[in-house]
Amino acid sequence: MRSLEENLERRRREHLYRRRETVTSPQGAEIAIGNERLLAFCSNDYLGLANHPNVVRALQEGAARYGVGSGASHLVSGHSAAHHALEEELAEFVGAQRALLFSTGYMANLGIVSALASRHGAIFEDRLNHASLIDAARLTHAHVARYPHNDLDKLTVLMAGVVRAELVITDAVFSMDGDVAPLSALMRLADRHGAYLLADDAHGIGVLGANGRGSFEEQGVPIHGPAILMATLGKAFGVFGAFVAGDNALIETLIQQARTYIYTTALPPPLAEATRAALRLVHKESWRREHLRGLIARFRNGASQLGLQLVPSHTAIQPIIFGEAEAAVAASKALRERGIWVPAIRPPTVPVGSARLRITLSAAHSAEHIDRLLGALAQLPQKKT
Repeated sequence: MRSLEENLERRRREHLYRRRETVTSPQGAEIAIGNERLLAFCSNDYLGLANHPNVVRALQEGAARYGVGSGASHLVSGHSAAHHALEEELAEFVGAQRALLFSTGYMANLGIVSALASRHGAIFEDRLNHASLIDAARLTHAHVARYPHNDLDKLTVLMAGVVRAELVITDAVFSMDGDVAPLSALMRLADRHGAYLLADDAHGIGVLGANGRGSFEEQGVPIHGPAILMATLGKAFGVFGAFVAGDNALIETLIQQARTYIYTTALPPPLAEATRAALRLVHKESWRREHLRGLIARFRNGASQLGLQLVPSHTAIQPIIFGEAEAAVAASKALRERGIWVPAIRPPTVPVGSARLRITLSAAHSAEHIDRLLGALAQLPQKKT
């Protein structure tokens, strides 16, 4: 017991202790924490759909029709007509043969990798991958090699020396930096070695591409053959859950072998209905993506004028690196005193020495919101790296 308390105290001393805030309002550009009203730049609700009336109404109507819970796993009695319809619509949306729902992105990644990796195979993954992808590879009995971030030359060398390459794994949009993986080149490399390419597009789906179909669409890479798309539904879609898209044989294999699919209760059907409503909005309201792109450009232009050192990113994720955790925490506190909420991101979420403010933009924001954020950033005592 004492060792746990000592570890907690150490985290406090090193400015790494995390605290939860209790939000008392719906998600949106402005939120409430108790009686405190804040302009939020920390949500992944990229298209502003989490509190959209169409999505809320679909959830309510879904509950009235199907009840609240699904009752069982998909392979027992939990696979409803709502789930089935959503899978078909998601597959059509991203241009894949099939799609399969999972309860969370974490579970999807663990399920895919555990189902496809073997004891005698090899997995290659980017060093800056999401924790779920790192954990998924660790839990297999396969050989795991992590290559330097987006370093295709190093990955080529690593794969050349392996007899049985099974998976190349990458974030499509990296969640802490907002930069993107070179999917086309990774696809060619994986195909050359007979391996699958698994891309986690949690932060690209709905946002990137002419139709919001994500990083694969933006980079002109079809989802077939070795390509596997994993994407979440709790970010741009504003709901909850995740899906995997790919060829028919892949989806059937996951249904048969992915433990995180087989041995868990299916998503509540009302959530599937809400996601179907969100998907229709993603189809119909392209102005949300266009507005978001304008906000990103406005922020980056203003930040450069302030001398802020931004990470190269054209996505809704716009981090400002402060280095030490103490500096990032101080910057977050100073912004909150000005009515702006951007929590500090610290190790182990990001590497030591790269603590940051991870600013995320949403179609729910306005140009005035961006200007207010820039004005507050201009007043930070130490804003350059």
